[in-house]
Amino acid sequence: MSSLPATFAEDVIDQPARAQFEVFLDEHRNALNGCLNGMTEEQVRQSLVPSRTTLLGLVKHATFVEKVWFDEAVTCRSRVEIGIPATPDESFILDDDDTIATIQRAHREACESSRRASSSLGLDDMVHGNRRGPLPLRWVYLHMLRELAQHCGHADILREQLISE
Repeated sequence: MSSLPATFAEDVIDQPARAQFEVFLDEHRNALNGCLNGMTEEQVRQSLVPSRTTLLGLVKHATFVEKVWFDEAVTCRSRVEIGIPATPDESFILDDDDTIATIQRAHREACESSRRASSSLGLDDMVHGNRRGPLPLRWVYLHMLRELAQHCGHADILREQLISE
């Protein structure tokens, strides 16, 4: 996300809702991507919970989520066409060639693609590629904020556990 200027939520208090949504999304995207910084490849793959959730898996899943909400939903392309797993659970599965660098890069690229896909849409414009049916972009932004906030919290807890070991 180095292509964007550093902006913080406080900087957009008096801005239109669209600018506020985008800044909040980018802050959460950056926080989740950054949870891998300073960690070892072994640490980010370590499973600390019964699910498939790992730090590396969280960022890989966030990449999947970006593609579901800003590629599938906006462009109406199928998950097969996009090249992503069929289910969210599968998006946590790590391949042998997944590394901190490759996962962070894929996530940054997905976020850039998301920005491009939604740049010409207004908050009340409908997207038609989601299984729920047509949804306004505003709903997609709110859903993404919820999703990213949850995963940032998960990442904070996992990272804290890994660092204190």
